[in-house]
Amino acid sequence: MSVEDRLQALEERLAFQEDLLGKLDDALASQQTQLLEMQRRLGVAFDQIQELERELPDGPEPPPPHY
Repeated sequence: MSVEDRLQALEERLAFQEDLLGKLDDALASQQTQLLEMQRRLGVAFDQIQELERELPDGPEPPPPHY
């Protein structure tokens, strides 16, 4: 294998790796956006649960009328 062939092979590998790195970077950015959105939604859900818990009566629930 000549030096030119080896150089050509290295350039091809570098181009492939750069392309792959760009795709991985895009995927990571997308996942980060999704993670932030899920964290925001989880925070909203947590706030709603806390609000519902504050509205619940403190004592035990009375038995239904058919007892």
